[in-house]
Amino acid sequence: MSEPLSRDLEHVFEQTRGLFEEMREVRIFLTGGTGFFGCWLLETFLYARDRLQLPATITVLTRSPEAFRTKAPRLAGHAAVELLAGDVRSFAFPKTRFTHVIHAATDASASLNRDHPLVMFDTIVEGTRHTLDFALASGARRFLLTSSGAVYGAQPSNVTHIGEESRVGPEPSDPKWAYGEGKRAAELLCAIYHKQFGLECTIARCFAFAGPYLPLDIHYAIGNFIRDAMRGGPVKIGGDGTPYRSYLYAADLAVWLWTILLRGAPCRPYNVGSEHDLTIAQLGEVVAATLGIADNVTTARNPVLGASPERYVPSTERARTELGLRETVSLEEAILRTSQFNGGRFNA
Repeated sequence: MSEPLSRDLEHVFEQTRGLFEEMREVRIFLTGGTGFFGCWLLETFLYARDRLQLPATITVLTRSPEAFRTKAPRLAGHAAVELLAGDVRSFAFPKTRFTHVIHAATDASASLNRDHPLVMFDTIVEGTRHTLDFALASGARRFLLTSSGAVYGAQPSNVTHIGEESRVGPEPSDPKWAYGEGKRAAELLCAIYHKQFGLECTIARCFAFAGPYLPLDIHYAIGNFIRDAMRGGPVKIGGDGTPYRSYLYAADLAVWLWTILLRGAPCRPYNVGSEHDLTIAQLGEVVAATLGIADNVTTARNPVLGASPERYVPSTERARTELGLRETVSLEEAILRTSQFNGGRFNA
């Protein structure tokens, strides 16, 4: 285990120890356990389980157990982990009883959303419905849906930080919003299952993140920039650099998700992310400076004069005031730890 990850796991443990002490006899079922969110939930669960010597277990749904064993042999091989092969839309229900279900399985691929929006929408909606049905069949009492800030659609340019009370949404006649509309439908399903069956469904509306296990070679700007910097630069901005984003570190993300699962009010969504916003151009500069290649940033296009910048930044007041959650790791430290986890360089 890398030093940054070991330090992060201890940090999460200290923040969530009280929660895990209440989970001595839990049996958790996790979808999406092989992705960014899933690996962090597994890492932190197993670390707390071992530290507290809990008899708790976790079953992870994955399309390819062998691929996961190759990617994360330490996690996949832990005695408390059971891997279940299956598709989130159709997996066979195991006969085991579970106390908690975490539904974190979503392909957030920008290319899938662009080229096959129906597959994207069906995977989210059918997968959520199937997992909710399993939660009922398994006797689970708590359910966590990792939703997305995409449920708000295009953030109004005059709103710097969008809150859960916002009633804006994606444009339903535009297929590019298949992901956002799918997440809206998933949240509605959770509300229906809570009302009709009493399942305590909690909802985390997740924004943007950095940290170990974040892919460095897909559509995440911060991952691409860290990859570019580890290669020696330049950090390449594919657009004009004007959109605003914010990034929560993965260790904080894990604390927030466990807290929402165990303390969140059912069907009361909580935004999960950082309020410290900056433009993509500024992000490129911060990544370059943090990783030792300052002033080595290129931008593909010039900004359009007078155009309103795009924003994707949450207000986290609800999480802060109701659940006591906070951001503890700076953006610079998040960039540094993500790079260190990947060996300080990227192997193409």
